[in-house]
Amino acid sequence: MSGDLFGAAAETALAEAAPLAARLRPRTLDEMAGQRHLVAPGAPLRALVESDRLGSVILWGPPGTGKTTLARLLASATAKAFVPLSAVASGVKEVRAAIEEARRRLGERGQGTILFIDEVHRFNKAQQDVLLPAVEDGLVVLVGATTENPFFEVNAPLMSRSTLWRLLPLEDEDLRQILARGLSAEGAAADDDALDALVSVAGGDARVALNTLELAVAVARVRRAAATPRGKATKQPAAKTLVTVADVAAARDGRIVQQGPDSHYDQISALIKSIRGSDPDAGLYWLAQMLEAGEDARFLARRLVILASEDVGMADPQALVVADAAARAVEFVGLPEAALNLAQAVVHLACAPKSNRVMVALGRARDDVRGGPRVVVPAHLRDASYRSAGQIGHGEGYRYPHDEASGWVDQQYRPEGAEGHVYYEPSGHGEEAGIEARLAERRGRPRP
Repeated sequence: MSGDLFGAAAETALAEAAPLAARLRPRTLDEMAGQRHLVAPGAPLRALVESDRLGSVILWGPPGTGKTTLARLLASATAKAFVPLSAVASGVKEVRAAIEEARRRLGERGQGTILFIDEVHRFNKAQQDVLLPAVEDGLVVLVGATTENPFFEVNAPLMSRSTLWRLLPLEDEDLRQILARGLSAEGAAADDDALDALVSVAGGDARVALNTLELAVAVARVRRAAATPRGKATKQPAAKTLVTVADVAAARDGRIVQQGPDSHYDQISALIKSIRGSDPDAGLYWLAQMLEAGEDARFLARRLVILASEDVGMADPQALVVADAAARAVEFVGLPEAALNLAQAVVHLACAPKSNRVMVALGRARDDVRGGPRVVVPAHLRDASYRSAGQIGHGEGYRYPHDEASGWVDQQYRPEGAEGHVYYEPSGHGEEAGIEARLAERRGRPRP
C-alpha cells in the first residue's frame, strides 16, 4: 500500500512539474484541437476507433500537430494495452521484447496491444522487418508517428499493412483555442497583440505555442514582481498576470517583430511577389523580415516549393529541386543556419526565368476532368502486364516509343472526348523555349 501511495505521489509531483504542453495533453478525442478531418464526429479515423476496428496506422505530420497525443487517445478509446517505444532509443532487442510481451498478454489475459513507435522513420530495415509478422497476423496494432514522408522512410511491406493518416499544421483558430487553455492553466491573460504574436511564431505547432506561452508567462511574472514596490501590502486579490508582446519577444530571445495576422499574410505576399517579379534583393529583404519576426522556417520553405512550380515551372526545372533542397535543409539543419539555405533558394527563384504555364495547364486539365464525361481508358493504354490481359484486348495496338529512332510516336494517350485539347503551352522563357519547339513539331504546328 505504501508503495502505491508513494507511486501516486510521485506521479502527481511529476504531473505538476511537467511542461505546460504535457499538462494540457487532451484526454479525449473531443478535447483535441485541430485534425477535424480525422477526429471530428463521423470522421473516418474516429469511426474506426469508436467501432474498435482500428488496424495498424502511420500518423504523418509536422511536429506539434498531435501525433503522440492522437496515438494515446486511440489507445485509451479501446481495451488494448498501450506500449510506447521510441525509435531513437530502441533497437531490434526492444522490439522483439515488446512483441513477446504482447503475445503473453494476449494469451494470458486476452488483451490486445497497441505498439506506438515514435519517429518510426528512424527504424532501419532490420528493425522494421521484425515488426512485419506481428503486424501482419494482428498480434500488435502498430501506430507509427513520423515527420518524414513515410513512402520514402518506411518499408513498403510495412506501409502496405498500415493505413496512412496525414496530420496538418494547426489552423490559427486551433492555436488560439489551445493558448486560451494554456492561459487558464497558468492563471494568466494575454492582450490581443501578444496572442497574435504567439500564433504567428507557432507556425501551426501546438508545442511551440505552449512552450513559448509558458516562458512568456514566467517573464511577465518577473517583470511584474520587479515593478511592485517591496513591502507594499494590499488587501485586493492578485490580478492575473498579463502577457504582452514584449514578454513573447523576450521568450523568443528577441526573435520577433510585432506581426499581427494581417502583417503575416501581407509579408508573405510581398515575398512571393518580389520573387515572381525577379527582384532578389526585395526577396531577401522580406525573407529577413519574416525570419526576424519569428516566422516558422517550414512555412517559408513550403511557400518557396509551391512558388517553384507556380511561377518558375519548366522555364527552369532546377528551381523545384533547389526549393525542395532548401525545405529539407530546414528540417535537417534548422535555424539559424538554415536561413542561408532559404536565402539561396530565394535568390535562385528570383533570378530564374518565369513561367506559370504548368499552373495554367493543370487548371485546364482539371476543368476538362470535372466537366467531361465518364473516363474510359483506351484499350491500347490499359494494363497488359498480367496473364490473359491480351485476351480481353488490353494493350492491343500500343506502340512502344523506344522502338522508334526518334523516341516518340504519334498515338492517342487521352480518352475519347479529351483528344486534341491543349493544356500545356510553353512560354518560350528559359528552358521552355526548347520544350516549345519540340511540342510544336509533335503537335503538327510550325516551329516558332
